Amino acid sequence: MTITRIDCGPRMSEAVIHGDTIYLAGQIGNPGDSVTDQTKTILAEIDALLERTGSSRNHMLRAQIWLADMADFEEMNAVWDAWIADVQAPARATGEAKLAAPGYKVEIIVTAAKAG
Repeated sequence: MTITRIDCGPRMSEAVIHGDTIYLAGQIGNPGDSVTDQTKTILAEIDALLERTGSSRNHMLRAQIWLADMADFEEMNAVWDAWIADVQAPARATGEAKLAAPGYKVEIIVTAAKAG
């Protein structure tokens, strides 16, 4: 089965397609932005990557969300809930983790199925 890599760099690919499954790399916002703004940026990037790979929010299977501080859970969820309101929600897990740099507050990883 063919493996297709999107925006492949020396360390990682932004997306990998294997069969009808799409794996997105962890998406991050602009360091220093608020949790709300980082989440909005991340979700817009996820939308763009899903479209480029032949999928959409409707076809998400799983989302893994990392927060630098669980105190930001409700603020992130306010953005997530609005974004996911018109589709069936994927399986999801949220945890707290030390992210790559202090300015990052949210990272989201998505697995999706191809549309159609």
